[in-house]
Amino acid sequence: MRLLRSTDLALRVLMRLAVEGDASPTTRGVAEDMDVPYTHTAKVVAELQHMGLVDARRGRGGGLSLSDRGRTASVGAVVRAFEGDGDVVECEGANPCPLNSACRLRGALRRAQEAFYASLDPLTVGDMVTDPTGPLLLQIGRAP
Repeated sequence: MRLLRSTDLALRVLMRLAVEGDASPTTRGVAEDMDVPYTHTAKVVAELQHMGLVDARRGRGGGLSLSDRGRTASVGAVVRAFEGDGDVVECEGANPCPLNSACRLRGALRRAQEAFYASLDPLTVGDMVTDPTGPLLLQIGRAP
């Protein structure tokens, strides 16, 4: 299974904010540190804010911070929210698969997808930034 670019970025933003401490980086700063386009980062941050995982303050002294809910958020729940609940393969649509009515693969792929999510469910954002990951995250994109 391959994650969408926005899902990957959402997890990296959450992990980055989890190690920031009292610092409140801007969306632009996070985008630059991660070498990701600002517009893409802004969309992901807006969705994370809508989910209640990130707090964003505008203006002087503003920036991003991880909410309490964000720190304890299940990685599986975040991935589900960004990936959606669609099937791994498209069996219907403009050119439906001729095996659709008798296919066993679709069910097996659905079970595999759920097993993937279930393996991520017990992990929290806080779990993902324990040593050695947290200190390394603070070094990414920063001048020595």
